[in-house]
Amino acid sequence: MEWFIGIVAVLVLMAVVQMLRRRHRALRLDRFQFPEVLSRKVRQKYPHLTEDQSHQVIEGLREYFHLCNQSGRRMVSMPSQAVDVAWHEFILFTRAYETFCRRYLGRFLHHTPAEAMTSPILAQEGIKRTWRLSCAREKIDRRSPSRLPLLFAIDSELAIADGFKYELNCSQPGSSGYCAGHIGCSSGCGGDSSCGGDSGCGGGCGGD
Repeated sequence: MEWFIGIVAVLVLMAVVQMLRRRHRALRLDRFQFPEVLSRKVRQKYPHLTEDQSHQVIEGLREYFHLCNQSGRRMVSMPSQAVDVAWHEFILFTRAYETFCRRYLGRFLHHTPAEAMTSPILAQEGIKRTWRLSCAREKIDRRSPSRLPLLFAIDSELAIADGFKYELNCSQPGSSGYCAGHIGCSSGCGGDSSCGGDSGCGGGCGGD
């Protein structure tokens, strides 16, 4: 019996240490200054964006990294095309990106394109996890949301032509977005065929 109690105590201690490490990384991530060139690259891709709007995209990237930090090694899908562009540009700075990942996330964060995910189920789980974590961070009722979290709203708000458009209620006449209001129970990266096609994310982070 004592050995069992000892194992439980070790597991609890490991969980606490992991939680403290994630909290510490989150505080550092809040203070991280992304390379200014990322904003310029985003504006090159989307010329209609103002400088302030391109910085909103970079803040969306910070938020996404927060979700990846919280999730550990579980898949977190990317619900924004614009933020995904910023992520791709950051990855091109290979040494800086690797240093950032090790210091602020505790592991190298691979980008897995949606089409390269091993199964639709993995993609669906990833977008559901993104929804749950985003809603929790922004204090939104994920089952009865009154608004969209940042990463699910930014493409529409910034009029990103190739962006992922999410809607709280896809049953409205003329609705053409992905059913964000249903992610918590049914749809995912594969979308909902009744409201907007076959894709709702640009990829995701997961594993090492």
